Amino acid sequence: MFSKILIANRGDVALRVLRACKELNIKTVAVHSTADNDAMHVRLADESVCIGPPSSAKSYLNIPAIITAAKLVGADAIHPGVGFLSENAEFAEIVEAHNITFIGPKTEHIKCMGDKIEAKITAQKLGIPLVPGSKGDIVNYESAEKEAEQIGYPVLIKAASGGGGRGMKVALTKEELEPAFISAKNEAKAAFGDDRVYIERYLQNPRHIEVQIIGDKFGNTVHLGERECSIQRRHQKVIEEAPSPAINETTRNRIGTIASNAAAEMGYLGLGTIEFLYENGEFFFIEMNTRLQVEHPITEAITGIDLVREQIRIAAGLPLSFKQEDVKINGHAIECRINAENPITFIPSPGKIEEFHSPSGLGVRVEACVYSGYVVPPYYDSLIAKLIVHGDNRNHCISRLKQALKEIIIEPISTTIELHKDILDTKVMEEGSYDIRWLENELLDSK
Repeated sequence: MFSKILIANRGDVALRVLRACKELNIKTVAVHSTADNDAMHVRLADESVCIGPPSSAKSYLNIPAIITAAKLVGADAIHPGVGFLSENAEFAEIVEAHNITFIGPKTEHIKCMGDKIEAKITAQKLGIPLVPGSKGDIVNYESAEKEAEQIGYPVLIKAASGGGGRGMKVALTKEELEPAFISAKNEAKAAFGDDRVYIERYLQNPRHIEVQIIGDKFGNTVHLGERECSIQRRHQKVIEEAPSPAINETTRNRIGTIASNAAAEMGYLGLGTIEFLYENGEFFFIEMNTRLQVEHPITEAITGIDLVREQIRIAAGLPLSFKQEDVKINGHAIECRINAENPITFIPSPGKIEEFHSPSGLGVRVEACVYSGYVVPPYYDSLIAKLIVHGDNRNHCISRLKQALKEIIIEPISTTIELHKDILDTKVMEEGSYDIRWLENELLDSK
């Protein structure tokens, strides 16, 4: 087992990794920017190293500074957390080149799944169902026009190196295709330095369902059920729940087996999430995230399995501590992502938190990086807390979550707490009948 892990991240995920390390009796090192001098993960780690100014490019994305810090403190492993460098294959290679273990999958899988076109080709070879679309990148408008005619409108143009909804444009008709194609290429170039795009059929009212898989170096690969992630705004998840209210146990076992078999055939190591669109009883591959997910706590809640602990153990060369037949779905869990944003305009609201109160009670879990007196910096993602609630069933879980949202206090900055309350009060949420366009096209449009 590792003796010291450097956590190359910040916020609630850095704290989540820190807690898992403590349970495994592993010493922790926090790296941080000057803006995070007073961050909770810095205060609780065994050691801390400042690696740069507030800008992410000069701190949390600064590979030389992170490697230098790891060598300085004698860390034998680096956990990349979520975002930042967590899916950067070059970073993983550099870490390993310095005889430090990268707590994540093999670099070949990070590279493969990081390129959306290559990921689709790989998924098809592995027997994962795909959305009908182009086999490779589309080099010019003439090719785009031919592909769109074959696929059938509406179509979705997507960046090959995309993520977070950037470089993604819809063309409902032929007349909309050329401006959408040009816009997607330009946005992809600006966001990722890579203007390659591909085209898929645009599904009208799908749900977003993802399957959590995990594998060790001994060939043991399992799935831990699915997460429902359809409540989104601008392709960013707002609320997630597990299991999905849209599928039954037979369907769950079917798609879970497809995902775990594919991961096993790849020889996948560690945590991974295979994401799908689901419409009219069919699953279509979107992408595979080769890292820990923000919404992993709801899977932990319904399975009782500590995913970060398993992730660290696997990176240390140990086998999975459970088998597929040991995975049991117990009850229901929902996560609310609480952002420091205006709940109507979604404008970020950094600033000092003068009052913070965490809800409590059976089945209530809060993953937060804030406290009374903490100043939310303006330089990073606006996620400041995750509220996770577990219940005996979905109705019980929603009831508990409503109470927890009444108890949580984060003031005086604006947060999205009120938005979560509004969502839970809708009949659509009560029935679980939403799709990926419901929040933006119906609930938010009505405000």
